[in-house]
Amino acid sequence: MHLRVKILLSGASAAIVAGCGTTSAVAPAATSKSGFDGAVYAGETVELEKASPGAELFRVFQQGATGFVSVDSVRGGVESIATQHCSRKGKTVRPIREIASKPPHVLGNFPRVEWIFECVDSPPPSTSALKPVGDRLDQVERLKKLLDSGALTQQEFDREKAKVLGSQ
Repeated sequence: MHLRVKILLSGASAAIVAGCGTTSAVAPAATSKSGFDGAVYAGETVELEKASPGAELFRVFQQGATGFVSVDSVRGGVESIATQHCSRKGKTVRPIREIASKPPHVLGNFPRVEWIFECVDSPPPSTSALKPVGDRLDQVERLKKLLDSGALTQQEFDREKAKVLGSQ
């Protein structure tokens, strides 16, 4: 009987740790509800860009299955969903706002990320591999905002900044 209790407890623990993540469908931002609405643990909002005048904005939300999932992996899932959505329209994703959960990621506050984004025309293929200096500076500025908000660690910021500046 003692062994049976251990097995049952092990199974219950595995089920709690594995859990299920939550991902919303992409929806128009104007008519959809934020995944952070009514949440006990609010997220931190970072304005990444200004929306294009008259642009249709979309919303996507994802929550990790446990507190052991990184915010970065959840962010990657949101980015992938938004990118696929815009690709189906023959466009490129342009994130406008991000809301991300803040640590500690404990029971009831699993890593969560929500993007408000728009789909923009894809830039024409470049004949040069050089990105304009302004574009690189804008990217570094967006990364700095994410660092300042706590959405990125210093190490993640440094790595992404090196990618942006290394692509000169």
